[in-house]
Amino acid sequence: NMKTAAILATLVASAAAFAPRQQAASSTSLKAFEDALGAQPPLGFFDPLGLVADGDEAKFDRLRYVELKHGRICMLGVVGYLVQEAGIRLPGDINYEGLAFSDIPNGFDAIATIGGAGIGQIVAFIGFLELAVMKDVTGDAEFPGDFRNGALDFGWDTFDEATKLQKRAIELNNGRAAQMGLLALMVHEKLGVSLLPN
Repeated sequence: NMKTAAILATLVASAAAFAPRQQAASSTSLKAFEDALGAQPPLGFFDPLGLVADGDEAKFDRLRYVELKHGRICMLGVVGYLVQEAGIRLPGDINYEGLAFSDIPNGFDAIATIGGAGIGQIVAFIGFLELAVMKDVTGDAEFPGDFRNGALDFGWDTFDEATKLQKRAIELNNGRAAQMGLLALMVHEKLGVSLLPN
């Protein structure tokens, strides 16, 4: 009798572990981002880590800004990686000791060749860009990542809203592809696979 009761209690407890639970309230807050720029087929709005599960618009804008910035950096990185791999280099020397640009190897090997002073200059330049140039100085940004600051326009204000949204989506998708592409280029280099066909 006691044995049967214990077995029944165990079965009920294990069945309760697999019972469907109520939908969390955060799913309604995620609906705020389902139509956001970048929520495109086939994935739609994709947030597997739940970074904006609370529906915080400011956090979403910050993450979108960071995604755009990293995408832009990676687009430049992919082009630079492929240009170097094709053998195109700047003329002249990189330092006063006579190290020519053409003597610097591609990829990760360049870090050791440039040396600490060269890396320091690169870090200082990136810091300058981050703190003084690549930000919304005037406060007139139309969207996260808008760094025109009233100086550069390139005809942006002549586009209608649908065209602006399309161009922003193109940049976002190209940036996402470049992030994956740069990662693949680095992995291929470490594996010793040629990046350009012979």
